[in-house]
Amino acid sequence: MDDYLSGEEEDDYYYTSDQESLEGLDHDQSNLHPLSSSGNTAKVITKESLLAAQREDLRRVMELLSLKEHHARTLLIHHRWDVEKLFAVLVEKGKDCLFSGAGLTLAGDDPTFSPSSSMMMTCDICVEDVEGHHHMTRMDCGHCFCNNCWAAHFTVKINEGQSKRIRCMAYKCNAICDEDVVRSLVSETQPDLAEKFDRFLIESYIEDNKMVKWCPSTPHCGNAIRVEDDELCEVECSCGFQFCFSCSYQAHSPCSCSMWELWRKKCHDESETVNWITVHTKPCPKCYKPVEKNGGCNLVTCICGQSFCWLCGGATGRDHTWSSISGHSCGRYQEDKEKQLERAKRDLYRYMHYHNRYKAHIDSSKLEDRLSDTILEKVSILEKRQLQFKDFSWVTSGLHRLFRSRRVLSYSYPFAFYMFGEELFKDEMSAEEREIKQNLFEDQQQQLEANVEKLSKFLEEPFDQFADDKVTQIRIQVINLSVAVDTLCKTMYECIENELLGSLQVGIHNIAPYSSNGIERASDFISSREAGGEKCQASNSGCSSEDTSCSPRKRPRKEGIYRNNQTTLLDLNLPADVIERK
Repeated sequence: MDDYLSGEEEDDYYYTSDQESLEGLDHDQSNLHPLSSSGNTAKVITKESLLAAQREDLRRVMELLSLKEHHARTLLIHHRWDVEKLFAVLVEKGKDCLFSGAGLTLAGDDPTFSPSSSMMMTCDICVEDVEGHHHMTRMDCGHCFCNNCWAAHFTVKINEGQSKRIRCMAYKCNAICDEDVVRSLVSETQPDLAEKFDRFLIESYIEDNKMVKWCPSTPHCGNAIRVEDDELCEVECSCGFQFCFSCSYQAHSPCSCSMWELWRKKCHDESETVNWITVHTKPCPKCYKPVEKNGGCNLVTCICGQSFCWLCGGATGRDHTWSSISGHSCGRYQEDKEKQLERAKRDLYRYMHYHNRYKAHIDSSKLEDRLSDTILEKVSILEKRQLQFKDFSWVTSGLHRLFRSRRVLSYSYPFAFYMFGEELFKDEMSAEEREIKQNLFEDQQQQLEANVEKLSKFLEEPFDQFADDKVTQIRIQVINLSVAVDTLCKTMYECIENELLGSLQVGIHNIAPYSSNGIERASDFISSREAGGEKCQASNSGCSSEDTSCSPRKRPRKEGIYRNNQTTLLDLNLPADVIERK
């Protein structure tokens, strides 16, 4: 494939000497180093770590508002575990409005009703007289009913999946029941149901939290991912599955979530099969089954026995001559049908163009995945040879860039299909403007494609068998192309974000930013207390606060390089029935 980079572009992307290539790769790989401990790498942790993550948010609310844990949980569940939103409501509307909106009522006394042991009370639900000391319970809202009625109410709500916010059963009372009381009354007769109740409370941290989502891997790995600020990102679970955090589908940038949903549906349903049938067949006028013509004669016969004219689709007799068909004559031009047929053909060929290229790059990516083991073997052989250089990171870095750029290239075709089609943005651009933008994008796409194919070619070379000079040449080419494809990917993303999607009035199409590091791997969750303990250990080991050699240094934010928000991976070790429910 011809080189699309020339002139000034080639000077920007390529190095002409071995020393320059080394310096270029070192500079380029500065973005590939792991971020600090407050960064974004992630690993699986246990269920107890999920509790620690949940309690960290609970602790913040409890300390600010001087609340008990179950009251803080009620507030957080109501606000979908968004602590900042909860604090904003507190500042704007006050504590009373915050509590009433969440159905939280604070009582001065203990919720357990404790009159004298001989006092008898009547439950307003079952209308039975029971001993108040042991058999009646009052909630924070002040409503008091017998324990049997409360337990029956809790059982129904838990079985219905409403255990995260069980309301008082008094008429028109929106107060949320104390989870300690729910657990105590249910566990007396149904301990399994009490465990289910506790599990639902834990799951609420994931299901009700917009910044935490299950890993959508199949089979389910039992992990969840948490991000801190931006939902529009792509992450990799420790199980290896890479997905878009916004829509929970596989990572698909530079496609927007809406585009990818449409593309998935288009590729998996029968929409294009219907298009093919429309283009290549015609319905029988008697049984309406699609019939494909397998000869040159325009008189065709369906399997039901009906003969019809292929030109117009009208029913005819069976006899015909060179110039006419018995009982039929059609020669009038029908504009609507011709236009419909031409439109179907055009749409089908356009879809096939983009789908074939998308599929070709996906297939290439799968084949290139096998290069990892081969590359390691080649590096192992080269390390045993007495070469001038001992660092072979250029091979693995080149392979990493190949995987990343191939993925970007493959998903650029579904993006182009919808960006320059009439399905989504017909009224957003004029035909002339669409053509200009399409040419701009396709030029960048071709440059990226050309360099990706070159990089793949050089990495597949048996350079472990080459002479030292040839290995050095391969090395320079791989480094050059690694830098080039990374720069071209950044340029393509900038073009999409600024020139294409950025100019649209409809703002629903956003893409996850590009990162030279590749899709981010979620990091270990470390609670603030654990982090504080690590700092204390570091200080006790003789590292003073003034010793800059012991303090972690933050990498400066480099313009144009996307650094994702902190992510956290939570291993829930869920039981099978819960996993199936997901």
